[in-house]
Parts: sequence; C-alpha cells; structure tokens
Amino acid sequence: MTLSSPVSLASSALADTFFDWGVIAETFPRLISEGLLNTLTIAAGAIVLGVVIALAAAMLLLSNRWWVRLPARLYVDVFRGLPVIITVMLVGVGLPAAGIRPFGTDPLGYAVLAIGIISGAYTAEIFRSGIQSVDPGQLQAARSLGLSYLKAMRLVVVPQGIRRVLPAMTGQFVKDIKESSLVYLLGLAVGQRELYFIAQEEVARTYNSSPLIAAGICYLALTIPMTYFVNYLDRRLREGPRPDKTPASADPDLPTTPLQPAGGEAR
Repeated sequence: MTLSSPVSLASSALADTFFDWGVIAETFPRLISEGLLNTLTIAAGAIVLGVVIALAAAMLLLSNRWWVRLPARLYVDVFRGLPVIITVMLVGVGLPAAGIRPFGTDPLGYAVLAIGIISGAYTAEIFRSGIQSVDPGQLQAARSLGLSYLKAMRLVVVPQGIRRVLPAMTGQFVKDIKESSLVYLLGLAVGQRELYFIAQEEVARTYNSSPLIAAGICYLALTIPMTYFVNYLDRRLREGPRPDKTPASADPDLPTTPLQPAGGEAR
C-alpha cells in the first residue's frame, strides 16, 4: 500500500476545488443564457453613457475659462478617486434611499448609471489628451475655411483625437465589462443577474469555486477579442489604405521602345 505524496494530494485538492469540470459544465448554460446577456447589457449601456458624458466633460476641460473647466474637473477628479464599489453603492442604494428614483425599483438601470458615471470620468481624460495631441494647425485651417469653432472641433479635431486614443479607450471599455461584476451588490432580480452574480450563487450551492473559473472564461471571451480587434483597427488606421498591387495596364498610345538619352545613342 502506497501513500500519496503531499504534492499529489495538494494538486488533487486544487483541481477538485477550481477545475471540477462537472460543476463547470453544469454552470455554463446559465452563465451563457442569462449572465452573458445581462453583463453585455450593463457594459454596453455604461459604455454608451460614459462616452456621451466624456465628450461633454472633455470639451469643458478644454475651455479657456476656469469657471467652465471647474465642474468638469471636479467630476473627473471625484469619480476617478472614489473606489468603484462606493460609487455603485451611492448610486444604486443612496439615490433611491434619498427619494431620487429615475429607474423606479429596477436595479439594472442604477447599475448602468453607476458604471457609466465612472467610465465617463476616465474616458473624459482619455478624450482630452487625444484632442490636445492634434496639431493646432488643424483647427486653424478648419477655421480659415469658414467653419465655426464647434463645427471645426466636431468635424476635424475630435475625430482625429479619438482615433489616436483607440487603444486607451479599449482598455477603459474592458474595464467597464469587468466592473459590471460589482453590481451584484444592488441585489439584481431574477433574470437580471450578470456573470459574477450567477457564479457566486453556484459557489454557494456547490461549495466549490469552479463556477468562478467558468465565469472568468466568459469574461475572457468578451475582453480578449475586443482588445485584439481594436489593436488591429488601430494598426490599419495608422498604416492607411493598402496600395493596389495590381500592375497598371500599359497605355497603348505610349511608345514601347525605351527612351534614348538626349544628345546621342544609348550606351
């Protein structure tokens, strides 16, 4: 009779706790059918809201008037400095407790609002840095063509600035997807639970951590392809359109014999 070594016992316990494929297979259907859709809903809503807030805040931050910059600077500094979990609780629990209920009793709306406010604070700084990196001559040239300041910014400067910060924006969008896991604190209703909430429930039911691995796989399936796609898009935008490799057809009106050097015969 042989006794198992401590290393093999530890490896077996680790595998049983985190990589119980039976538990993972049992958890995946619910993660995909309910959790994945709700995570995408929360993240997409927060990203759209964050971009809208960020564009407005970035334009205020670029103003020459301090009293115009001040509200945007306070917003950015406060919500970048607060822990995400505090903002989620302030918005999702504090607002309804204070009688401010724009979404009624639906926790999903407050979840989108909380993550969107945080995303807007970070994305505003990304937009500001991207817009400021554009050559000032671009704005001057647009103004010389008769465009107003706002129109020149909207049509010329802002698109160039956003293109320059695509990788940083992608990082923020990936962060929004991951931060959506904190909205479980708001007590989502049945049918609204996102990936982490479902995984947590399965951990409590099975006394096994394998559902967290299943949820992690789902998060990676969302974030990694997004990162590679935007990196590819950014590379294509920097390289410009690919040259046409098809050789141009010969012009029948041009002479087919090589040209001779002026003043004598070819050597």
